[in-house]
Amino acid sequence: MSAHFAKPTPESTPIFFATTETWSEVKKNLSAEARTFCDSCGFEPKSGRHIVVPDTKGRIGAVVMGLESGSAWRDGFLPGKLAALLPVGTYHFSNDPHDVALGALGWLLGSYHFTRYRKSGGSAAGLVAPEGVDAKRLESIARAVTFGRDLVNTPTNDMGPQALEDAAAHLAKEHEANLKVTRGEKLLEKNFPLIHAVGRAATQEPRLIDLRWGNKSAPKITLVGKGVCFDTGGLDIKPSSSMLLMKKDMGGAAAALALAAMIMEADLPVRLRVLIPAVENSIASDAFRPSDIYVARNGLSVEIGNTDAEGRLVLADALALASEDEPDLLMDFATLTGAARTALGPDLPAFYTNDETFAGDVATQARASADPVWRMPLWPPYAAMMDGKISDLNNSGNSAFAGSITAALFLKRFVGDHGTWAHFDMYAWNPKAGPGRPEGGEVQVARMLFDLLAKRYG
Repeated sequence: MSAHFAKPTPESTPIFFATTETWSEVKKNLSAEARTFCDSCGFEPKSGRHIVVPDTKGRIGAVVMGLESGSAWRDGFLPGKLAALLPVGTYHFSNDPHDVALGALGWLLGSYHFTRYRKSGGSAAGLVAPEGVDAKRLESIARAVTFGRDLVNTPTNDMGPQALEDAAAHLAKEHEANLKVTRGEKLLEKNFPLIHAVGRAATQEPRLIDLRWGNKSAPKITLVGKGVCFDTGGLDIKPSSSMLLMKKDMGGAAAALALAAMIMEADLPVRLRVLIPAVENSIASDAFRPSDIYVARNGLSVEIGNTDAEGRLVLADALALASEDEPDLLMDFATLTGAARTALGPDLPAFYTNDETFAGDVATQARASADPVWRMPLWPPYAAMMDGKISDLNNSGNSAFAGSITAALFLKRFVGDHGTWAHFDMYAWNPKAGPGRPEGGEVQVARMLFDLLAKRYG
C-alpha cells in the first residue's frame, strides 16, 4: 500500500455521498442518463451501499455511496470501503461525507494490503485529497498505521525479538532518536528479572528496547508496548487453536511504535520514551515454571501461577523502569487478556486509567477519531485476587472472574504515583474486513491518542 493521495487530474471520477434525505438533491448533480441508470437498478442510498454509474461512452462516469442520515460517527470510515471495491483509477469526493477528513483517512487505511509474501491483486484505486483536509498529516498517520500493521501481520520466523528491535532501530534512525537495547544476561545485571525469565527459553535473546526522542525539558510521555513475538503459553502450553494468532501478541509494541512514529513525524513538543520488552515465550529445559518466584524490578515478589500470563510479567519490569523517570503521562499497550475480548469483542479495546480528566478526554477523542475504546474500572476490592500466598503477588491470581480488571490491577502495582497512567488491553486484529480496516493485523488506539496528544501539546 502507498499511504499517499493521488495527484489531481481532470479525468478523476467524482464520488457523490447521499442519505435518504439528501438523495433527491444529489441526483440533480448527475446526468439524466446516470439518474435513469440508478433508478433502473433500484439503487437506494442505504448506509454502505454504492453504485458505479457509467457515462454515455460506457466508461465509469460517477460513483454514488449511501450514508446514514444525520451526522453518524459510525459512518466516518465508510468511504474507505470504496478503496478496495472500486476499479483501478483516480477518484475525488464531489461532495463531503459526514466527516471529510475521516472519510479520506479511511480511504488511505482501507487500501492497505500486506504484500511481503504474496503480491496482492487488490484494487489500486487512488483518491485525490479533498479540499480543506491536512493531507500531509493524514498521510503521516496512514504510514504509521501501515508500519504497525506490517509488524503484526509478519509471522514470528521473520518478526522475532531481533526483527522487532530492528524495526525500532529503523524508526529511531529515521527520526534521529536515541536507541538503547539491553539483551540476554544483561537483563539480570540491569535488574529486569521478569523480562529475562519469560524470554530466556527462546533461541533469540529477550531484550528491552528503549527509545528516547525530543527536548529533555518538554513534558514526558512514555509508551510501553508488550512485545511478545510469539506466545506458546510456555509450560502451561496453549492448545493449537489458541496459537494460530499468537504472532500478533506483539500488537501492543506495534501500537506503541506506530504512535511514536506519528508523534515524531509531527514533531510534537514532548519528551518521548518508548519501552518495549521483546521476548518469545517458548518451551525448553530452561523455561520458567509454574510456582517459580521472582523478585521484580520494583522489589515485589511474584509467584508464577500460570506461564501463559506472561505479558503482565514483561510489562511489570518495563512499567517499573518507566515510573522511575516520573513521566507526566505513562501509557501501556498490550494484547493482554481473553477476558477483555469476551467482555468487549475484538473491535473495542478495554481502557483503564487513574485519571478522571484523562478518561473523559479519551472518551471524547475516541469518538471523534473513530478509534474506539471502552473504559473499565480499576475496582480496588479485586486487587486481593492477585495476592500470593507465599509471595506479594501471583501472576494468574486466585479467581476466574474479572480477568482483564485483575490484570490491570496487577500492572498498577508496578506504576508509580507520579502523573497519569493508562492501560489499553487490545486485540490488535480485525477478524473480518470493515471500512478502513482490512482483515488482519490492526493498530488500535494509536490514532486516537495521537489526536489527543496533538490537541494537548501540538
